[in-house]
Amino acid sequence: MPAERLCAVIPAAGRGSRLGLDIPKIMVEIADGVTVWHVLYERLRPYAEHVHVVMSPQGEGPFRALAAEQIATGTVSVSVQERPTGMGGAIFGAAPHWEAYGTILVVWGDQAGLSPETAGRVVRAHEEGVTLPLVPMAEPYVEYELDDAGTLVRVRQSREGDECRPGGLSDVGVFCLSTRLSTCLTTAGLTVGLREEWTRYLGGAAVGARTGEVNFLPFLPYLSRERRWPLTVVPVTDPDEARGVNTADDLEFARRAHLRWA
Repeated sequence: MPAERLCAVIPAAGRGSRLGLDIPKIMVEIADGVTVWHVLYERLRPYAEHVHVVMSPQGEGPFRALAAEQIATGTVSVSVQERPTGMGGAIFGAAPHWEAYGTILVVWGDQAGLSPETAGRVVRAHEEGVTLPLVPMAEPYVEYELDDAGTLVRVRQSREGDECRPGGLSDVGVFCLSTRLSTCLTTAGLTVGLREEWTRYLGGAAVGARTGEVNFLPFLPYLSRERRWPLTVVPVTDPDEARGVNTADDLEFARRAHLRWA
């Protein structure tokens, strides 16, 4: 595990509309009294000094009530993404809450399938730059394309109309990034900040063909290919870890997974 302090960042403004629910997916119950939030907090707390959650304006109050105990102890904080401008906007809009830490562990707010083993392996593997747990998928929804040198050259996204290749590598909703990088690969002798890199990226980033958003995922090949940030890939073998809680089948899977790990 790196010596730098680590903050977990959970963008969780999405609602469970496909589940027929009108609450944030992070608040969906997967067992009696156990929500996706409780699972994520349990997975992340052994490694994260602090957990920051980004909510929608409608979800902020209910989530603060759910996480009142952790918020009262100071181990959890909450901010609001006023408009749904995408995951990048949620993450970097919350930068004042995580910039004091050396590393952030970004985890999607519906990633109930994240195993304790994977969370630990990612944090222990991270040294500098970007660390990604990736898993081969028969039919990936998102595909990560690396060249022979291990540089991340592209992220294909089905939601934006890209064609993902069968058997391609997908993420598990977990991304570990240094908040600053001091290396001759970028600017000799200078420290480069993650938020500054995002601002630079926004200057030339294309919006998604379907969503109209500046997506977070293409920022990762930008860091690897153009800005030469070191990339570490953590292999994951179980494709079920890539499942968020989006459908009734996903929710049933999350409930079974919770029973297995409880």
